[in-house]
This record gives sequence, structure tokens and C-alpha cells, in this order.
Amino acid sequence: MKTRPPSAPQSEAAWRRHKQSGRPLPPVEARPQATSGSDPAKSGEPPARRPAAAARLKLQLVPSILSADFNRLGAQIADAAAAGADRFQVDIMDGHFVPNISMGPMFVAAARRATRLPLEAHLMVSRPEQWIAPVAEAGADIIIVHAEATVHLHSLLAQIAALGKRPAVALNPASPLELIDEVLEQATMVLLMTVEPGFGGQAFIASVLDKIRRLRRRYRRDIEVDGGVEPETIGLARAAGANVFVAGSSVFGHPSGPASSPASSPASSPASGLAALRQALTRSSRSRGQ
Repeated sequence: MKTRPPSAPQSEAAWRRHKQSGRPLPPVEARPQATSGSDPAKSGEPPARRPAAAARLKLQLVPSILSADFNRLGAQIADAAAAGADRFQVDIMDGHFVPNISMGPMFVAAARRATRLPLEAHLMVSRPEQWIAPVAEAGADIIIVHAEATVHLHSLLAQIAALGKRPAVALNPASPLELIDEVLEQATMVLLMTVEPGFGGQAFIASVLDKIRRLRRRYRRDIEVDGGVEPETIGLARAAGANVFVAGSSVFGHPSGPASSPASSPASSPASGLAALRQALTRSSRSRGQ
């Protein structure tokens, strides 16, 4: 007798139980939709829908080159672009706002030479005002500043826009949405971190899902998530209202990619990681009838 596989976790608590069990997570499925003539109140399960604004926004995959093989950076960017990446993220860390130090404007310039796709610079720095002009000159198209890193957020976003770049604002997992209430009209995108900034390969913080839902109710532009984005979690973030997904380890460190294959192997391409993420998004769309 055939049995239906269990549906993927739809809540933070369920997601954690599955994660702790060590069992692989199945594809994300929607809650049952109310059919014509049925009463959702009687079933106790309201129709599961993503906000209409999110449904109209393009779904985008953004590989983070922090997880790439720097010895083969140009080749890996080219491979990811050929596999359908929408743009690339360059993480800039100063060792103060976050413990690590990584990259800088020269990496933005190197990535710019390797691709014509848009680049976003994620400034995880304690004095972002000193970095905006250099990364803009290096070729960044989107510049993301953390609300926690400045007391002059309005001015910084205006500075980015004045340079002809897309201004975006980021929030750490524990930071409230109230920090960005007054600049939502300026921000062309909001990045909600789903891990603590500064390190790759962390586990997805599922409690951020509620923050995504609350932001999506009143924000009709791009909502990006960054951290722990894998085939098992990307559907959860999308269902909450995100439409842009940054992925590092799950692209450049995919089991069929460079983490397990020699650099000379065709399997070392990040294409397999991007394909797995797109397949998860497709399953999520089908399960929701979209």
C-alpha cells in the first residue's frame, strides 16, 4: 500500500523537531486550501497563501561568493551565471561589526570583471559611510547597509541613491522591524538575516519567518533572506514572503560540487547547487497551486 510522505514542517517548532531528528526534510507542501463551498473556520485551517505582493515579485537566487573557491573565483562566477544565477553578493566584513574580516572593494571589482550580472555589496562594517563610495566605484549595483551599524540610516540610503545605486537595508535576526520603519520608502530592498552575520555555513534561524511575514504585509518591494538557505528551508522563506534568496554553502559547497570533487571535475560547477534550490522553489510553487 502506498503511503503519502510527511509534509515538510510549516512552523518553527516543527522545523526544529525535524532538524534535531537527523532525518532529511521532504519538499515543502502547502496546508490544504479550502475548496469551493467549504468553510475554513470549521476545518480550523485557513487557506495558506503568500501575500499578493510577494506573488508578483520575481524569485531570485543570489550566490554569495564568500563561499566560493577564491583560487577559481572567475570560473565559479561564470559557472553560476551560466546556471541561472540572478546576481552575486559580495560580503564585506571589517572585523568590528562582525568578528571576521573578508573581501573589500577589490573583490567587488574582481567580480565585476567576471560577470555582467548585477552585484550587491553587503556591508557588515561598523562605519558603512566610509565604504559606500569605494564599493560603488568598484562596480556594485546594490549596496546593503545594516540598520544596527549607523545612527544616520536615512542619510546613508540617500548617499547610495545619489551615486546611482540601489539602496538596501539589512537587519540581524534579533533586530526589530521598528529600526527600519522610517526608511522603508527609501529602501529598494530589505535583507532579513536568517543567521548571525559574519560566518558562512550556519543553520537557518526559523524564528525570522514571522518577521518576514510581518514585513511583507506592509512592504511591496524585494525581501531578501541570507543564511542557511538550502533546499529544505528556501520554501519556508518563500512561503513567509521572501522573494530573493542568498545562498553560499548550498551553491559553492553542494555535495555534487567543489566540496566533494576535484577542481578539474565538471561536477565542481555550482550549477548543481543552484539547480537544487530552483527545484525546491518549483516544488513550493506547485504545492501552493502557483
